[in-house]
Amino acid sequence: MTTLRNLAFCGLLIASTSYPALAEQTPQTFQLEHADAGGIELSHGSDRISIRFVTPNVVQIHAMPHGVSTRPGIVMDPHASRDTLSNLRMHNGADSVSVASSEATATWDKQAARLSIADAQGRVLLQTDPAMLMDRQIDLQHEAGDPLYGIGGYDAFEPAKSGLLRHGVQIAKAGEQGYPGGPFVWSTHGYGVLVDTVGAKFDLRDGHIDVTGITREDVSYDVIAGTPSKIFAALATLSGAPPMFPKWAMGFTNSQWGSDEKELLAVVHGYRSRHIPIDNFTFDFDWKAWGEDNYGEFRWNETKFPDGPSGKLKSMMDQLGMHMTGIMKPRIHVDTVEGRYAESHGFWAAGRAQNMDYFSLKPVRELDFDQAAVRAWFFNDALKHSFDTGIVGWWNDEADDTNSNTQFLNMQRALYDGQRAYAPTRVWSINRDFYLGSQRYAYGLWSGDIDTGFDSMAAQRQRMLSAIDVGEMKWGMDGGGFRGHPDNENYARWIEFAAFVPIFRVHGTLGEKRQPWMYGPIAEKAATDAMRLRYALIPYIYSYERNATTKGAGIVRPLTFDYPDDPQVRDDVDAWMFGDGLLVSPVVAKGQTEKDIYLPAGRWTDYFSGKVYQGGQTIHVAVDSKTWGDIPLFIRDGAIIPTQPAMDYVGEQPVTALTVDVFPAAQATQFDYYDDDGATYAYEHGAFYAQRLSTQRSNDGAEFSIDAPHGSYKPALKYYLVKVHGIAASSAGSLKPYANADALQAAEGEGWALDHDRYGSVTLLRLAANKARHMVLHAADAH
Repeated sequence: MTTLRNLAFCGLLIASTSYPALAEQTPQTFQLEHADAGGIELSHGSDRISIRFVTPNVVQIHAMPHGVSTRPGIVMDPHASRDTLSNLRMHNGADSVSVASSEATATWDKQAARLSIADAQGRVLLQTDPAMLMDRQIDLQHEAGDPLYGIGGYDAFEPAKSGLLRHGVQIAKAGEQGYPGGPFVWSTHGYGVLVDTVGAKFDLRDGHIDVTGITREDVSYDVIAGTPSKIFAALATLSGAPPMFPKWAMGFTNSQWGSDEKELLAVVHGYRSRHIPIDNFTFDFDWKAWGEDNYGEFRWNETKFPDGPSGKLKSMMDQLGMHMTGIMKPRIHVDTVEGRYAESHGFWAAGRAQNMDYFSLKPVRELDFDQAAVRAWFFNDALKHSFDTGIVGWWNDEADDTNSNTQFLNMQRALYDGQRAYAPTRVWSINRDFYLGSQRYAYGLWSGDIDTGFDSMAAQRQRMLSAIDVGEMKWGMDGGGFRGHPDNENYARWIEFAAFVPIFRVHGTLGEKRQPWMYGPIAEKAATDAMRLRYALIPYIYSYERNATTKGAGIVRPLTFDYPDDPQVRDDVDAWMFGDGLLVSPVVAKGQTEKDIYLPAGRWTDYFSGKVYQGGQTIHVAVDSKTWGDIPLFIRDGAIIPTQPAMDYVGEQPVTALTVDVFPAAQATQFDYYDDDGATYAYEHGAFYAQRLSTQRSNDGAEFSIDAPHGSYKPALKYYLVKVHGIAASSAGSLKPYANADALQAAEGEGWALDHDRYGSVTLLRLAANKARHMVLHAADAH
C-alpha cells in the first residue's frame, strides 16, 4: 500500500494515496471566500464554513448554515479560549490554499472542493468534503487500516469481547451501568476528532469516519494532530481538564451497604489496629434518613448514626484519619416537603414516571438535572449540614436510566458547583456512567454493579482502558465484585488489581463485607501488601493526578499511549502503564501458575525480583498459586519513581524525605514531582510545589538533575534519597562520602554512599530538595 507522506506547502499532493474515494458531493459546492494567516473561510450563498487553528495542533471546522453560529455545547469547556491562532504560514496558489502551524497544515483544494489535514511531517491524516456539514454529517477519510479508539466502552454486563479497537457502528452516549462515552475518536496514526454534540452515531468503515445524529444546527468539530499524549492534552484543553481529587483519594476506600455507627467504628479500628491503610469509608443508603420527610434524602439517619448530625462522629473520624462519603440518588420522595417543592417548580424528569422505591417502598420521582434550577437547589441547606458534619464526597448512583446523556453529568455538576461555592474543600465523586465533559466536575466513574468471580474481574481491564480512551482518567470498580461473594483467592487478586487503577476501592451488595481480614490470613496478607505498596507510591501517584489536570493523561494509560507504533499493543488489555515508569499486568485467572506477558521495546526490570528483560517480546513469568502474593510489575528503563514510607492513611506523618528510585536509560528521561496542600483549590492560584527530576545514562556512568522548585507551597520535604540503580560511582561531585547506606541515612545533610540491592549496584545520593542540582556520576562498573 502506498501511503501519503508528503504535502507541499502550497497544498499540492505529491504522493499517491490509498484513501477511499470521497463520498459523492452534496449539491452545494463551497468556494474560497477568504484566506489569511488566521485561517480559511468558505462560502456558498449565506452558508459559511470556517477552518481555523485554535492551538498549533488543533484545527476547528465550523459549518454555519445561513450564518447561524451558536455557543459551544456541554462537551466543550465553557472556560476554554476561543481565540484563533494568528501569524500562521499561508500560501494561496492556483489550485489550493494552505494554512500551517508548526504542527499541522490545513489545505483547501479549490478544484476538488475538499479539505485535507496533515501533520508536521506533511503526512495527510484526514480528508473531507466539508459541504456535507450542511446536512449535519461528517465524512472523514483516512488511510485504511488506521487503528481507531474512543467513542464508547462497555456497560457492566455486556461482554467486552471487542477490546479497545473500534470498528463499525459506534454510538456516542452515556449509556447505563458503568458505560463511558463521548463524541471523540482517535488513532495512533496521529489524529483525533472531537465533535461538539450530545449523542451521535459514528460509522467506522473502509477508511471512513462517518458521523451522523449531530445535535447542533451549526456543526463544529476539531481535528487534533499528534501523538497520543498530544491528542489527550488537546482534548483536555478543548473539553476541559479534570480538577484534582483530594490527596486522600489516592488511597483506599471501603464502600459498604449495610452499616451503622457502631459497625463503622469497629471496621475503622479493625484497619487501624492491623495497620492496613485506608482513607475513606463510603456509605450506601444507610447514612441517609431515606424515606423520611423534611429532606430525609439529604440528611443523616439519626437512628443508625446518632453522632452524625452533631458532628461528633466527624470528630472521631478526623482523629482516626478517616473521611466519610455517601451515596446520592437522583430521585426524591414525592409525599414530602421536598417532593412537593419539586412538583411545584417542575423539577421532575419528563421521561421518568413516579414509581415505588425499592428501598423505602415509598413513591419517588427522578429529578431533571439538565435544568439549572434543579442543580442550584440540589446542594441545599440539609445537604450542606451533612457536608459540614462529615459527608465530604459523593457516590452518585442510578442516574443512568433516563433518555438524557447528560443526566449523570449534571447531577455531579450540581454537587460540584454547590460544594465549590460553599467550601474550599476539593470535590470527590464516583458516578455510574460518563459522557465527555463530565471530567470537569471532579467526576470519577465506576464500572457498575458487577459480579464477583475471576471472569468478571478480568473483564474490568477493557472497561477501564476503554474509559480512559474516551477521556475519563478517574476510573474505579467495586473491588471484589458487587454481586455475590468472592472466594479468598479472587479477593486477594482483585485487591492487587485494584491497587493499580486510579480509584482504589471495594464494595459489595447488602450485607457483604470487603475488609481484608474477612477472607482468611493468606488473602489478608496478599491484600495488605498490595495496599501498602499503593500507599508507598502515593508521591508517584499524586504527581500523575496533577498530570491529568495539566496534560490530560493520568496515572493509568493503555500501552498504545506510549507505544503507538507497536502493532502488538493495539488491542492489549492484559497490561497497562502505571505512570511513565511502571507496567503492570495483574493476575486475573484462578489457580494460575504462569503467565505470558508482552513487554514493548526497551529494557524492563521485574519490580520485585530485579530480573531484567529485553522488550519487544512475550515473556513467561511464574505465578504463585498458593500465597497469591505476587503482582507482575515491571520498571521501564529511564524510570524515576518517588516513594514514601507506607502509612496507615495519607498524611498520617509529614514527609520530610522521599526515596527516589532512578533507572537511567540511554535517552534522557524526567519525572515532574508535585505536591500541594492536598485538600483545597489553592493550587489553582499557584500554591503548589513542582520540581522536575531528570536522568540519563552515559558511557561511564550517569547524570541526575533536580530543577529548582516552583510554586508558592512549602512542603515538609527536606531531602531526596536518590537511588541511582546500576551505577557504583567512584565520585559524586562535592558531596560528602559515607561508608555505607546506614551511615548516610544516620547523618544529617547531603552526602553519598554505595549500596547493593535486588537490582544490583546502587549509588545513593542524599540531596536537598529545595534547590537545583546537577550530579555527574562516574562509575567503574556501570552496567
